[in-house]
Amino acid sequence: MGRRVGRGGALSNLETRPEAARTMKRVRSEAPVGWPAKLQDRELYPSAGGGSSAKLAVMTPPLDTFGATAMQRLNVSWLISFAILIGFGPPSLVAGEDEKSPTSKADRPPRKVVVGTAILGSHGDYPGLAARLDSLGVMIDEMARRASKLRPGRGLDLAILPETAVTATGGLARDRAVELDGPIKKAFGDLARKHGTYIIATMDLAETGPEGTTFSNAAVLFDREGEVAGIYRKRHPVAYVGSDVLEGGITPGRDCPVFDCDFGKLGIQICWDVQYADGWDLLAEGGAEIVAWPTASPATATPAARAARGRFYVVSSTWRNNAAIYEPTGLVAARIEQPETILVHELDLSYAILGWSGFLRDGEALQEKYGERVGFHYDPREDLGLFWSNDPGTTIGGMVRSIGGEELDVQVARNRRLQDASRNVSP
Repeated sequence: MGRRVGRGGALSNLETRPEAARTMKRVRSEAPVGWPAKLQDRELYPSAGGGSSAKLAVMTPPLDTFGATAMQRLNVSWLISFAILIGFGPPSLVAGEDEKSPTSKADRPPRKVVVGTAILGSHGDYPGLAARLDSLGVMIDEMARRASKLRPGRGLDLAILPETAVTATGGLARDRAVELDGPIKKAFGDLARKHGTYIIATMDLAETGPEGTTFSNAAVLFDREGEVAGIYRKRHPVAYVGSDVLEGGITPGRDCPVFDCDFGKLGIQICWDVQYADGWDLLAEGGAEIVAWPTASPATATPAARAARGRFYVVSSTWRNNAAIYEPTGLVAARIEQPETILVHELDLSYAILGWSGFLRDGEALQEKYGERVGFHYDPREDLGLFWSNDPGTTIGGMVRSIGGEELDVQVARNRRLQDASRNVSP
């Protein structure tokens, strides 16, 4: 029997026996009050990979979802292979410099962040702005309720809405875009203050300036005080096949800001931005630790690759089929698949990425030494894992060094230097 280790040492059981790994779990999901009534049973992914030698070592923070188990694993071998195939890899793997990884967060104290995301489609007729704001308010209320249950006394840090959740999706941009001032700013400002959380509110935004009115596919960040902390405007709106018009008249954004939040550095990309590396690379260069990805698409392969290359968490909030949290390894920390469902998850911005070492024993060496003070998600199918500390007095970097471990990016950089030096030696 393994254990999940959460923040502060909260535990829940996790079966690691092969027979348990092959057992499909069934869960019930229900929509929050005010949403379409749905109560359903369904099969989810197995709790671990099958086979007599399968052992998925997962020590994760507790999380709470509608329509998801506390942890749903996904065999991501093909995702990581895809990342390698198309040349995605963390900067330290591409150009290893010194032995201190430029992306290392391991020697910082634990920094827990509770994020909420959802699947909420644009299906059906647009109900009007007031009704839409009411329904989104219900959704954020439910995220906050679940977060408070997960982390009593603290609650939700960041709520992320799917792409253009506030506005209609059909027709021309000028007909569906809205101004921020007025009911939208009031609604989300009130929600942010009520729950003491950051909110990413998404909409087609109308803004009037010296050159007239422009329309952008935007994500507006509200801080915990209900003030607008910043706006990201989608840099890569799409012209669909057979059209040369960008999303009905949307103007592409220019900037790619990294927002300094009290929990860490936050970046935002929107939907088709995932097809272009420029914004993601700028966010990595700016030190982003979480990238919110509001999107219509449920894509998994490319955001996983972006997370692995940038060494940041990517949180998707989608219209359909899949919303997920991708770790800086590219592995999936948590996901949901059904419509009108919510995912609330706790992650840690101070972590170490470790590759395979025999003495690590898929993470068991750290677990044996530190018990509930350490948490991790290690997948032996990838020879890769994310590790974090649940002890405010001990960093995960210190824990790793205490057993003779080495962060993967540091190991790769060190090996590159050894390889380069060896090539310069005459035979």
